[in-house]
Amino acid sequence: MEAAEVQCSMKASLALASMVLILAGCSPLGLTVRLGPANDQMVASSVLEVGEGPGKPTDRVAMIVVRGLITDTPTTGFLGESNAPIDRMVTQLKLAAKDDHVKAVLLRIDSPGGTVAGSETAYNEVRAFIENSGKPVVVSMGEVATSGGYYLALAGDHIVAEKATLTGSIGVLIPSFNVSEGLGKLGIHTRFITSGPNKDLANPVAPMREEHYEILQGIVREYYGSFQSIVLRRRPMLEPEWVARATDGRVMTGDMAAAIGLVDSLGGVREALEKAMELAGLDRAILIRYGSKANAPRTAYAAGTTPAPMMADQSINLLRIEGAGVDIGGLGLRPGVGYYVWVP
Repeated sequence: MEAAEVQCSMKASLALASMVLILAGCSPLGLTVRLGPANDQMVASSVLEVGEGPGKPTDRVAMIVVRGLITDTPTTGFLGESNAPIDRMVTQLKLAAKDDHVKAVLLRIDSPGGTVAGSETAYNEVRAFIENSGKPVVVSMGEVATSGGYYLALAGDHIVAEKATLTGSIGVLIPSFNVSEGLGKLGIHTRFITSGPNKDLANPVAPMREEHYEILQGIVREYYGSFQSIVLRRRPMLEPEWVARATDGRVMTGDMAAAIGLVDSLGGVREALEKAMELAGLDRAILIRYGSKANAPRTAYAAGTTPAPMMADQSINLLRIEGAGVDIGGLGLRPGVGYYVWVP
């Protein structure tokens, strides 16, 4: 569907909803309006064909895209809730595992990272897919594959980065904020009744206590040690003199990452596909993408398997506090949660 048609469809749906609200004031009336694909059943679409030889190839390489914050929490927006990134990834891995025509997976990552638990879960799911199916996974890095995005990339059998890809940012952060001083200036004071001195760890509305942050720093060190050990185990070719600098949290281009051994080679989707075919022993193959019937991918560079949720406020917020969440740069980071994420 063309952009103009989508806009017309959206306007018509919103106009209908407005009319219903007006009529509802006059008489009892109920109506459910669904905005989005009418059929979200997963289908495989051919998006690229590579190789030489006669006839039509039946062997496939499945391209699975992981985009945005890596978490097992669904995202919400004006049009409702969408599936969590990990749920979408695992669903497609299952389809690839069951399809005998799929001989390998091309995992395209365009993500600044995610939660510690989410990144580790995604990594473990890809490793389990490789071990259980025997099908190789080649990672193709997009514009950004940092922190938890790089953690996930480590699960693959081969990592291909664009020269301009931003990757690295190997490290951990736990967002924290404190407004007690500001509340005090307004004459507002809080006091939590707790069972122990650390029950209200890093309470944002109570005066800061350094011993609380020391406890959180210990958790960060534990997470970081786990991340670094995965890097060293999965990237034995990482130049020894670069280990400390490569894992100090800095970001770098794909070109630099290839030079020091954080990634295996440079290239885009085509090069990653050729590597996947090589690992699977294929001379010719079709690259497929999974998507809904209503939004089937047309090329390997389609935005995603489902439309991104429309947010009521599309503006970029450097810092917004909503309930128990802290939105930093639009990422929606939550205080007290560990993240493998790069926040530029």
